[in-house]
Amino acid sequence: MFGIPGKQAVTMTDKAAKQISKLMAKDGHKGLRIGVKKGGCAGMEYTMDYVTEVDPNDEVVEQEGARIMIAPMAQMFLFGTEIDYQTSLLESGFRFSNPNVTEACGCGESIKFEGM
Repeated sequence: MFGIPGKQAVTMTDKAAKQISKLMAKDGHKGLRIGVKKGGCAGMEYTMDYVTEVDPNDEVVEQEGARIMIAPMAQMFLFGTEIDYQTSLLESGFRFSNPNVTEACGCGESIKFEGM
């Protein structure tokens, strides 16, 4: 992992941890795997998938009963990211506050990193 000893790769707000815990309990999932993939108007998109088996190559972050796994190829892009869960009148969902992002599209679904 591209990290600093003693510091978690990503953090979760209390709201995000509660929502992830609910999703884990719903169908007995082991957690959520987060990553990035090519796509969108800015070049990259976040991914989130249910996990039924923990991959030994994933970075695992646990907080308040919530567990997220970071896919190996995404670890360097996600280090320092805070994950939040926001609810409004029109939508609800996870939001990523990522210090590594250099550009984002207007809809907030697509991101760009330095050198990409």
